[in-house]
Amino acid sequence: MQFHVPQFIEVENKIFGPLTFKQFAYVIGGAGLIFLLYAFLPFWLVLILGTPAGAFTLGLAFVQIHGKPFIKVIENSLRYFSGARLYLWKKPSDAKKKKKKLEIIKQPSYVPKLTESKLQDLAWSLDVKEKIK
Repeated sequence: MQFHVPQFIEVENKIFGPLTFKQFAYVIGGAGLIFLLYAFLPFWLVLILGTPAGAFTLGLAFVQIHGKPFIKVIENSLRYFSGARLYLWKKPSDAKKKKKKLEIIKQPSYVPKLTESKLQDLAWSLDVKEKIK
């Protein structure tokens, strides 16, 4: 039995003509806001307030920046600007650098020397332990 595997799972379905549900909701919300402004405010004030509101809602519905929807870009920027960020970098002073270098130099590097007789003793002890087990 064969099953159909969806190919484009990141692409939203077009529900209202060429618009997805989210795009349709943004456009309807923006149109409703502009209609409310038109109903309660003078026309010149509707033009001043409605133009940015309409541009913002059209941006939410259709604009993508680097493949990301505009709403995600706004969300990430608000999260970045409202979040706490504290970056500290303290340059180490010259005295600390010299102290670390001196500690590195003063530490003796002991490398044990393995002579032939010690190697034979080690091999013999390993052979004996294997035979006992």
